[in-house]
Amino acid sequence: MTKHQIEVITSVERRRWSREEKERLVAATFEAEANVFEIARSAGIHGTQLFRWRKELCQVSAPYMPQLVPMEVVEALPAPQPPAQPPPISRPRKKSSMVTIELGGARRLRVESDIDSEALGRILDVLERR
Repeated sequence: MTKHQIEVITSVERRRWSREEKERLVAATFEAEANVFEIARSAGIHGTQLFRWRKELCQVSAPYMPQLVPMEVVEALPAPQPPAQPPPISRPRKKSSMVTIELGGARRLRVESDIDSEALGRILDVLERR
C-alpha cells in the first residue's frame, strides 16, 4: 500500500499580486515551450487566473483607422440634355358617364362625359350639315 501526502487547508488567505509580479508570470508564459498551467501551479494560482492576467496585460487597443473606399477620378460627364418635348401630362380620369344629346328627327348622340369639347364640336358640325 502506498502512502499519499494530503494537505488540509484550514483558512483561505487572499494574496494581492503587484503589477510587476503579474507581468513577470505573464512574460514567462510567452517563452518557448512554456506551459501556462505549470507556471500557474508553481506560483500557487489557478491557470485560468493566469490566462485572465494575460488578457488584461496584453490588451492593446488598435489606433483608429478610418475605412477607405477605393475611387477612380474620371473626366466630368456632359450635363444631360432636356427632352425635346415635355412628356405628356397624364390627368387622372374621372369616373366616366354617358351623355345623350338629342339631335332631333329621332337622332341621338351618346358620348362619354369626359370627351374633348373641340372634338365634340367637330362631330356636331358634321352632323348638322347632313
